[in-house]
Amino acid sequence: MADRESVSLLVTGAWVVTQGEGREVYAPGAVAVAGERIVTVGPQAEVEARYRGAEVLAYPSGLVMPGLINAHTHAAMSLFRGLADDLPLEEWLQKYLFPAERHLNRDMVYWGTRLGVAEMLLSGTTTFADMYLFAGAVAQAVADTGVRAVVGEVLYDFPSPSYGPVEAGLRLTEELIEQWRDHPRLSVAVKPHAIYTCSPELLVRCGDLAARRGVRLVIHLAETHTEVADCLAKHGATPVGHLHHLGLLCDRLLADHAVVLTEADMDLLAEGGVGVAHCPESNMKLASGMAPVTELLARGVPVGLGTDSCASNNNLDLFQEMDTAAKLQKVRRLDPESLPAPQALDLATRHGARVLGLEGRVGALAPGYLADLIVLDLNRPHLTPLYDPFSHLVYAASGADVQTVVVHGRILVRDRQLLAFDLDETLAKARELARVIKNFGGCWGPP
Repeated sequence: MADRESVSLLVTGAWVVTQGEGREVYAPGAVAVAGERIVTVGPQAEVEARYRGAEVLAYPSGLVMPGLINAHTHAAMSLFRGLADDLPLEEWLQKYLFPAERHLNRDMVYWGTRLGVAEMLLSGTTTFADMYLFAGAVAQAVADTGVRAVVGEVLYDFPSPSYGPVEAGLRLTEELIEQWRDHPRLSVAVKPHAIYTCSPELLVRCGDLAARRGVRLVIHLAETHTEVADCLAKHGATPVGHLHHLGLLCDRLLADHAVVLTEADMDLLAEGGVGVAHCPESNMKLASGMAPVTELLARGVPVGLGTDSCASNNNLDLFQEMDTAAKLQKVRRLDPESLPAPQALDLATRHGARVLGLEGRVGALAPGYLADLIVLDLNRPHLTPLYDPFSHLVYAASGADVQTVVVHGRILVRDRQLLAFDLDETLAKARELARVIKNFGGCWGPP
């Protein structure tokens, strides 16, 4: 034992679910971390015989797994949770959301993002993809809180309350890419809002910018039947076909939602190597429809899992989202074997990393991967007994079961206590801003 190698962190648990290529599970297991990277994962006795941790997190009733990856959200909209519910997407956007967002400022977005990050970390999400206004404030909140993210300024044809005219938005996006290009936990993507808010010319310019800077291109796509019908009438093609004609279907593209798809659309997505961010609870709440996830996966389309925003979900709990995603495919196809638990877990881990361009870095516990991991407390009635960890993680667990979170080798949550930043300060600021939002005037009605 005296010859053991020293590592910065050793995490042990009753179970370790790796989400590696072979779906290795160790019971009991351990993960050794040196700095920001994982050194090894394996049976607890073997790992402890070889490594000595400067800090040890021992959970004899815990399950260790990769941190979850939220492939699509708008974190700052945590401040809008519950303000405009039970509406179809088009009405929700045009009559409520866009008018409210005209009153936003950088300070609101910064603190709203911190509030969203607190919720995500405490429920096991370690990486998220964010598309919103004042993306510089989102990026700063990510840098300040220790989480991992892919962020981007939402781009429209019409003037934005963040940057003004579209030319300024494109300049801002490129400035953000340059400003944060060397950050260890943060990257910037090009994020046009949707085909119905962006002209073909703007979409092409966004694609060119993403290609030139080697970053992701992210867009809301084929979210509703109305969007598809309007696109057919205006462009003579489905939203997927429209992007195909513009030359934008490629492995750099992430399509958020992708609910209303034809067989030809799905073939085009597969041929282009496009990734999809599936947001089942938001799609259900806005009555947008049920995305054909099973068919996309069968074609080899990588599908990640997203919550969308707290204004259309209304939470950021990816464990709940996994459960909904799996059950929704079963009822959609009337097939209990559709999207089984291990595959649903993939959406929130390995596949989430892939659609965000982080494959081989996060989404699994393996040597060389970044040390993003979480620990769930299994000593709870709804998780006892445990026969199949994949089943429990998808159908029984919730974000409230998360007790410890590590991102980039740093402990951000320990025994359900947020260590990364001051939660009380963040909650107090959110309540203060809520009073401002309630006094926006007539923003919660037609503009």
